[in-house]
Amino acid sequence: MPDSTSRPPQHETLKFHFTPVDPPRPGADLSNPHAKKTTYVPEVVEALRERFGDAVEEVTLYANEHTVRVDKARLVEIARFLREEQGFTYFVDCGGIDRFTDEDRYEVFYNLVNIDAGKRIRLKVRVDEDDMTVPSLTGVWRAANWNERECYDMFGIRFEGHPDLRRMYMPEDFEYHPLRKEFPLLGIPGSLPLPPQTPEGELTRDPFPAAHGAKPPKSYEEPPSEFTEE
Repeated sequence: MPDSTSRPPQHETLKFHFTPVDPPRPGADLSNPHAKKTTYVPEVVEALRERFGDAVEEVTLYANEHTVRVDKARLVEIARFLREEQGFTYFVDCGGIDRFTDEDRYEVFYNLVNIDAGKRIRLKVRVDEDDMTVPSLTGVWRAANWNERECYDMFGIRFEGHPDLRRMYMPEDFEYHPLRKEFPLLGIPGSLPLPPQTPEGELTRDPFPAAHGAKPPKSYEEPPSEFTEE
């Protein structure tokens, strides 16, 4: 039986096919009927500007939601201010965004809640491909641990100071990051061997073989296994 695991890896250059986004129609109602008062926090934005000045790089208000983009070099300092002086003690989640731009391609966002005041705010930092690092916020909110691991796994953004930065879902030796925009939806054949259809069979080296021209046997056509016949 040939050993499929001994095949040398063959990787192709990843391609990206851009799909433009249609602009809003003239006269369209752009208001969000689901907008909440809890996400409108101008007083917190003003407090951030007053304390950190130019480190607050951009403030956007969309659908009644304030989002504050800050200098990633001062992220930990700003996060600690929000937790200790503004009451945002609940770290909801964080994640990555692939903007697919030449500069500052990636963003990391953080959703925070002040439970007592019933307020929410979103922080963002931008990450350039030449420096794929962001300070870890696990020292401010322990809940950031698994979210930062997931972001590292999916985008390859490294969180400096994280106590255990391992991949969350993919194997440690998997060399790609599946939520980057150049990663194909059907996966990369050969990059992630999957279990065979029968115990004696070869590893399945394509997650969607039919999409790439192969014809895997139907379940009722699978070769017999001596283990299943026992």
